[in-house]
Amino acid sequence: MKKIVKIILLTLLGLFIATFLALGFYILSIYSSAMKIELDEEKLTSPSLAIAIYDNDNKEIKENNTFNGSYVKFDSIPEQTKEAFISIEDKNFYSHNGINFKRILGAMVKNLKTASFKEGASTITQQLVKNTQLSSEKTFNRKIKEIALSRKVESKFSKEEILEQYLNIIYFGNNCYGIENASNYYFSKSAHELNLQEGAVLAGIIKSPSKYSPISHYDNCLKRRNLVLSEMAKDGKISTQELLTAQNSEIELNLNTEKENKLNSFSQSAIDEAISILSMPARQIAIGGYKIYTYQNQEMQTALENAIEANQTENNHAGIVLDNARHAVVAYVGSSPYKILDAKRQPGSLIKPILVYSPALNEDIIYPSTQLLDEQTTIAGYNPKNVGEVYRGYVSAREALAKSINIPAVKVLSYVGIDKAKSYAEDMGINFDESDDSYALALGGMTYGTNILDLAGAYSTFANEGRYSAPKFISYITDKNNKLVYIHKPEERNALREDASYMINDMLVTCAQTGTAKKLATLDKMLASKTGTVGKKGTRLNLDAWNMTYSKAYTCGVWIGNLDNTPISCAGGNQPTEIAKSFFSQIEDDSTFTKPDSIVERDIDLTELDENHRIVLANAFTPDRYKKSEMFSLFNLPTDTSSKWTKLEEPEYKSLVDGNKAILTIACKNYVSYDIYQGSLKERDKVFTITGKDGKQIVNLSLPSEKEKFYIVSSYVGQNKNENVCDFELIKTPKKVEKEKWYI
Repeated sequence: MKKIVKIILLTLLGLFIATFLALGFYILSIYSSAMKIELDEEKLTSPSLAIAIYDNDNKEIKENNTFNGSYVKFDSIPEQTKEAFISIEDKNFYSHNGINFKRILGAMVKNLKTASFKEGASTITQQLVKNTQLSSEKTFNRKIKEIALSRKVESKFSKEEILEQYLNIIYFGNNCYGIENASNYYFSKSAHELNLQEGAVLAGIIKSPSKYSPISHYDNCLKRRNLVLSEMAKDGKISTQELLTAQNSEIELNLNTEKENKLNSFSQSAIDEAISILSMPARQIAIGGYKIYTYQNQEMQTALENAIEANQTENNHAGIVLDNARHAVVAYVGSSPYKILDAKRQPGSLIKPILVYSPALNEDIIYPSTQLLDEQTTIAGYNPKNVGEVYRGYVSAREALAKSINIPAVKVLSYVGIDKAKSYAEDMGINFDESDDSYALALGGMTYGTNILDLAGAYSTFANEGRYSAPKFISYITDKNNKLVYIHKPEERNALREDASYMINDMLVTCAQTGTAKKLATLDKMLASKTGTVGKKGTRLNLDAWNMTYSKAYTCGVWIGNLDNTPISCAGGNQPTEIAKSFFSQIEDDSTFTKPDSIVERDIDLTELDENHRIVLANAFTPDRYKKSEMFSLFNLPTDTSSKWTKLEEPEYKSLVDGNKAILTIACKNYVSYDIYQGSLKERDKVFTITGKDGKQIVNLSLPSEKEKFYIVSSYVGQNKNENVCDFELIKTPKKVEKEKWYI
């Protein structure tokens, strides 16, 4: 038995040694091969790189796509700023030869313990190589190549040269490559003017520019800056007093808003999309010679720019145009010192068609003509208000949406259910936080919000008969050898039925004609539109103003606001709608929404609508004046037909005798005529007629005799059939004579 165990152990040991030797040989072979790779020194020292971006006609887009154009020399960078990067990124920078094997071993152990494989243990030299010589793929082969090329860099350049090159190529977020660009953007100063805490902020950002952004994640950035300062103190680079003073200071940003705004250009948006597609930073895309071919349409881009320029605003703003059929962004304009598409804003009433009304139509809960009671209400503890606290009584779903009335929207969301409604919106590209679970969602009350690109994509679903696919800036990408590496192939999913989409379109056409977007009514185009306004709680000020207008062919979205939440002075029905109107007035678009076979027209009885707020089909005898054609889905037709016009109910009345007068009160209906006769059925005289009146009507009649016979003959207005005769006798009662008071 012992012999068998010994054999097994020796065998396992042999396998381990063989595996170890094989792995060593494999690593050695990769390393030897990597050492033969030529080091591209120009990429290390050249500060300027650009990405070629083309429009839909394969013409190069003339926006500035240069990276890292500002270069700063080593001696110009403050000593404490350089030490900040070394303390947090590579403490042994000046003592190693490009590789820190101790850190690599420590990172390997940590990765094995956490099974996360997030620790890279890269030195500054390795980061320089990774960002200039190699792709971002996380493979074992690439890591070996990185090590080999790092050794080459160390053999050809001094430590000062390596650190200078590194600081001039590293990415600091918000389209800032290199410390000079970052310093100029975040603090409006040159890198040689950076103080201790500013240098520490920049050193902290580079680990994860989005996570540690001082703009969008201030608290994360503050903690990271203080960690950098603590590491500097540990390394003896700053005193305890300097540490405490810097750590107790706020991060004082001074964003350079006068600098040409590249953050929100069409090109930058396409580059951001390419970064996600290719899983590599923009600098590597430029180094790799990739070419980005977009959907930009110069006619649409110019029209959008002209529309925004004609309606100038000092606030942050953005406009976007989608080609609905191709799920493509064909124009984009943005103005803000922050990246607008990375920000999330409350959508306001723009969410109502997406989250509330289209799910309710698709679930066969409402018709466009459904009557909804607009009144003060509380639902599950939520007490919504209408604008100006004006309440209109019963309104149709069409009117409620067109005029953006709040209470009906909250009620309809309660009919659909929050979870179900959110699933519909998610199918149209709108994402929610886990805490988004209140009826405030009906009015756009999200925890974080959404952005103009996602909202435009959701609205294009309606134009596309209920089919959704995320809109993209990029059509395709090629490498430096013109080999296709990516092509946009929209993956559509059915978010809504065709008939539900068509009904939403029709309701939003009403909004563009007579609702909150009625500024569009003068355009001779079939346009659907919705506005949205987000107010600042407790004030009459607004934070966001939206308009989303679409035809069958194009969707145009407009946002005005400020990403720092400075109030604005406009609402969605004002400037944003004017911009959308100006855009559509400049382009040729005669597209129309196609009515599907599942949409039908049916006549409803207006008297039932007015009296009982029910959607009831008219019958064959309903007069034309009391019926109206409404739109329905074949999957959701009214089940009841009016019983009126075939049988007339007896009128309701009350009578009172007062001396020689009779006072008659009749509960009238405007579609019924009431003739009052005196005498007998055979010999009677008409003494009064009521027609076209609604509600209680009072008639005074004379009483010539002790007992008088009267008749009410009711009939439908405009027709003599279905008469009802209601006879009654008014008895004259003697007036009481009051006894004479004894004391008078």
